[in-house]
Amino acid sequence: MQNRRNSIYVLLIAVLLAGLFTGRAIFFNIAYLFGGLLIISLIWAWVSVRWISVGRRTRARRAQVGRNVEEVFVVQNRALLPKLWLEVRDHSELPGHRASHVVPALGIRGKYRWYVETPCLTRGEFRLGPITILSGDPFGFFISPRKLGATSKVVVYPAAVPIQRFQLPMGVLSGGEAQRQRAQYITTNAAGVREYVPGDSFNRIHWASTARKDRLMVKEFEIDPMVDIWLFVDFSRGSLVEEPTVQRINGTGAVIPYGVGIPASTEEYAVVIAASLAQHFIEQERALGFAAYVPHREVYQPERGSRQLLHIFQTLAVARSLSPYSLGQMLTLETPYLTRGTTLVIVTASLDASWISEAQILSRKGIRPVCVLVDPSSFGSGTRSDDTRAMLRLGKIPSLVVRKGDDLTSALAQPLS
Repeated sequence: MQNRRNSIYVLLIAVLLAGLFTGRAIFFNIAYLFGGLLIISLIWAWVSVRWISVGRRTRARRAQVGRNVEEVFVVQNRALLPKLWLEVRDHSELPGHRASHVVPALGIRGKYRWYVETPCLTRGEFRLGPITILSGDPFGFFISPRKLGATSKVVVYPAAVPIQRFQLPMGVLSGGEAQRQRAQYITTNAAGVREYVPGDSFNRIHWASTARKDRLMVKEFEIDPMVDIWLFVDFSRGSLVEEPTVQRINGTGAVIPYGVGIPASTEEYAVVIAASLAQHFIEQERALGFAAYVPHREVYQPERGSRQLLHIFQTLAVARSLSPYSLGQMLTLETPYLTRGTTLVIVTASLDASWISEAQILSRKGIRPVCVLVDPSSFGSGTRSDDTRAMLRLGKIPSLVVRKGDDLTSALAQPLS
């Protein structure tokens, strides 16, 4: 179009010069014609992108890696003149999102819609929009852009693999798997009712059953298996190991996928492991707490239910290994208020011995640490994990090791060592 417009400029100058040198009116008339053509084309291009509305509707603002984000776009001509053509350019940040579209001719009050389905390839929070509308005149002299600055956000949760079994350490305190043992004290687990016998406390009487059976009935309780589980995920800067082929958005953003499977980064493996464990514990109706520096501090007190899982997924979606705090420092800062008998699941790729010392201290306080170690040597780190695993065994801290390329469903089901 630039070349076409430049040709008109050259012709306009040529006929003006010819008119000045010859004095003949026909050259001035041709110059007026070219000038009017350019002005009309400029106005036409400007009007072509006015009185246009573009609507976009995202079916869900939350998705998960492996699923799709679906959008519907509607362009409507609100002018009293038809639109010959429109180009809609979308500037969304979601990787692989191709919503740009060329809209054919729109009649008066005409509408045009199209659907976009984008597979979610990487976790994170991404901007949808803005949109730029382009159109031009029928002679192809001018292109007129118009930017619509409205934006929205879509959050892509990390992938989570199904876990059939994850072994937790057993101890003498109530907790872990269901005990199925009668308790001589009141717990939160009512197991049934029985007839009253002398010596039973009156606060254990079940009045509804008493009224129905016309004799005193008391409640029986089981040892409560539902002690708290805390999930600590290490996103310290020093623990990050990834292959040189790994590329990130803007250098420090989300990992750009380049194949099938989890990207070759300890950060991505830690995120998927944490998401899978969180989903597993919530499905088992366990009270789950969560702590991570992503790099800002995120701590969720133990709760049950899908709301807690969504909070954890939201945090893991944007987590980056940028925290200046090591795992040892994190344990020192976040564990003083953990109750005795709590199970602490640590997901890390750190080979620093300081956090193992902190975990041993917690173990002596009655807290049961478990380590899921993402082996950094399998990602190209020059340091082997043998010494760290030996220290974990020596400190009697149950652990399992996950390596690059492992099937996480099988890896997380292996017995603790």
